[in-house]
Amino acid sequence: MTESVTAGPVAGPVEWLTLPDIAEIFDVKVTRVHQMIRDRELIAVRRDGVLQVPSEFVVNPTARKHLPGVLNLLHDAGYNDEETMRWLFTADPSLPGTPASGLGGPLATEVKRRAQALGF
Repeated sequence: MTESVTAGPVAGPVEWLTLPDIAEIFDVKVTRVHQMIRDRELIAVRRDGVLQVPSEFVVNPTARKHLPGVLNLLHDAGYNDEETMRWLFTADPSLPGTPASGLGGPLATEVKRRAQALGF
């Protein structure tokens, strides 16, 4: 996995949100946010011992529309959460930007296509 994960510089999320923050934004209980992570509707990684989610993946009051599909494609390709996060935030000049930033607009289909191709 690592050769395709580190294709360019890693930009990183603009801001991190804790699970209680997301529960408040989505107006749900924090247990529902945990379920969303288990169901791959969201992705969270531990930072300083606390599960956190990039703010780019939270669009009031839901997760980014195309995120669950990309998370499932990357999981099926064998990526763990850290590798998935790295892939999503690695700059790709052909997009432009990162796959994470592409999920929010007309590049979402291309991001999903690229994630699907990683499984082959």
